[in-house]
Amino acid sequence: MSSADHHDAAIKELLGRMTPMEKLGQLQHLAWGFNTGPGGPGTEDVESAARAGRVGSVLNLMGAENANALQRIAVEESRLGIPLLYGLDVIHGYWTTFPIPLAQAAAFDPAVTETDGAVSAREARSDGIHWAFSPMMDVTHEPRWGRIAESHGEDPYLTARYAAAKVRGYQGASLSSLSAPDRVAACAKHFAAYGGAEGGRDYNTVDVSEQRLRNLYLPPFLAAVDAGAATVMAAFNTVSGVPAHGNTHTLTDILKTQWGFDGVVVSDWAAIDELVVHGFAADRADAARLALTAGVDVEMASTSLVAHGAELLARGAISEERLDDAVTRVLRLKFRLGLFDRPYVDLDAVVTEPTPDARAAARDVAARCTVLLKNSPAVLPLDPAISAVAVVGPFADSTDLLGTWVLGETQRRFPAGTVRQALETALPNARITCAEDVPAAVDAAMAADVTIVVAGEPSALSGEAATRSDLDLPGAQEELIAAIAATGKPYAVVLVGGRPLTGAWMDTVPSLLMAWHPGIEAGNAIADVLTGAVNPGGKLPVTFPRTVGQVPIYHNRENTGRPYDPARPDNPFVSAYLDLADGPRFPFGHGLSYTGFAVVAPELSQERVEAAALRDGGTVEVTVALRNTGDRAGDEVVQLYVHDRAASIVQPVRRLRGFRRVHLAAGEATVVRFSLGADDLGFWTGDPNGRFVVEPGEIDIHTGTSSADTTSRTLTIT
Repeated sequence: MSSADHHDAAIKELLGRMTPMEKLGQLQHLAWGFNTGPGGPGTEDVESAARAGRVGSVLNLMGAENANALQRIAVEESRLGIPLLYGLDVIHGYWTTFPIPLAQAAAFDPAVTETDGAVSAREARSDGIHWAFSPMMDVTHEPRWGRIAESHGEDPYLTARYAAAKVRGYQGASLSSLSAPDRVAACAKHFAAYGGAEGGRDYNTVDVSEQRLRNLYLPPFLAAVDAGAATVMAAFNTVSGVPAHGNTHTLTDILKTQWGFDGVVVSDWAAIDELVVHGFAADRADAARLALTAGVDVEMASTSLVAHGAELLARGAISEERLDDAVTRVLRLKFRLGLFDRPYVDLDAVVTEPTPDARAAARDVAARCTVLLKNSPAVLPLDPAISAVAVVGPFADSTDLLGTWVLGETQRRFPAGTVRQALETALPNARITCAEDVPAAVDAAMAADVTIVVAGEPSALSGEAATRSDLDLPGAQEELIAAIAATGKPYAVVLVGGRPLTGAWMDTVPSLLMAWHPGIEAGNAIADVLTGAVNPGGKLPVTFPRTVGQVPIYHNRENTGRPYDPARPDNPFVSAYLDLADGPRFPFGHGLSYTGFAVVAPELSQERVEAAALRDGGTVEVTVALRNTGDRAGDEVVQLYVHDRAASIVQPVRRLRGFRRVHLAAGEATVVRFSLGADDLGFWTGDPNGRFVVEPGEIDIHTGTSSADTTSRTLTIT
């Protein structure tokens, strides 16, 4: 008998022994140490629920000894002895904090997020955590939205590649790896379209067409499911008028039926109760009915299912079949994690701090994620023989570089290294002067050969519930940059933060490095790039607007009937602003290097292909020649975009369908190869039941080093 068959038999046997309340208990996910409102569970309530078989999983319990203590209550004192499942918001690190997810997307290298996932899983699982509420794969066009920091930006293809990689990092090569002592269950969130919140305000309404839902928001989730993601979390928002937690179309019709997802759908924090606040459910009992029926399997924090489920079942408002399906999914996950065989944590194997290897990986990833936005005249890299450097600004000597969604215990024990500290180590023969306020910074700049301004936004201004209406630098930072510029001395700005930022100062700064929130090795990684020990090769995973008034602005937009024409800048009857130049400050995919690269126009293996051949698995091969034309080794990201000139649904002017980060020595050349198939050249129609089509027509194949490149060939689909 296979392990899967054995698990199915054991689950069936358990279901046959369970009372309705014990079944509902498996669907309850309680928060350790929290009270979610009047009568909500606290720590003692969680222990009592574990003893009574009224809870199946717990979140926010940290520490191997604590995990074992509560687990013993469930396994040794409850009637059926079903082990508990422990979940936690492990987003971009446990003890070892990696760069925020948006920064990782800037590497244009999914291997970085797989590394993060593997290190995080090893540390978390050893400390009693089985389940990470990550990756977040909400595609967004909203830099005002704080959770853009937790996303992988504005592109569904890039996000999908990262989603699959993070799932592999957490879970291993397949679901059968979940029982290993260094793996955790991944959670693809938030299903669906959370990134489309109106105005960028967290938790806000999302009104989305079926075609945009399937073409923009759903591809990363499908990639995660295909990669074996064990769980999916529903979203706080409505989807075209129906709250995601009560949305049968998304949770059941698409996720479970069309995609065949056999894992667990978990609610977000108390979001089932919020169906009442939305005006979708009449009361908590109605909310429990709607959520379970729509496809939610587990209720996080709130307790409506446990409180009202038995009564709903008794009067036929929820079916026994649906209840058993949800319980089966939970028990299946516990078997996959090996909890029935090994419910307790091995206290001798607990990882209590970042290892040297983990720190080295975090440093490498953080440097790999930096994006050189400007470097003319070239202030960077710093001359190794430089004698005096001024490091100024609010983040020059700050440890607030870990970013959003970092565990409190991690922040306390393992803060980020600072830029000032790292430059002192990297440039031992140089005098490093640090200042934060404007007068002291100007004095330091006047006495230095070069000034590094470390500016940006603190971690607290990004993440959940951190919406900003203004994307300029907080406080007096623009005044500081202007004062440094006025000295006439060479200077560069290192920008830290969790979103695209704006400001006219960016147009005049000679050198600008986007470092994001880089994590535990922030200082060392930034110093590596500033000194040239690492040649930056990252690219923007999100468009940088000129001003917040341009938002939303993104590369994969649809053409209007009257697009802006640069050949006719005086024509007012186009889709443009009267008081602002057309286009972004920095486009999606933009990023420079300390060396130069030349990209040759793409070559196609064939210029005509039948739509039927593509639907049957045929492909068109695209080759792009790349050469390092500079005097030092470096990385370039070759990008491939497609544009369907005429289709039954208007197509984006650019759709990213391939990217490859390539390292070349000075003068070295290579050929980068891409393969385009039906997934790349077709699209979803607006049919309610979903229909993917590959239509005849002409497709422009654009290749280059950003979304603004225009080098192309034309493919004809017959």
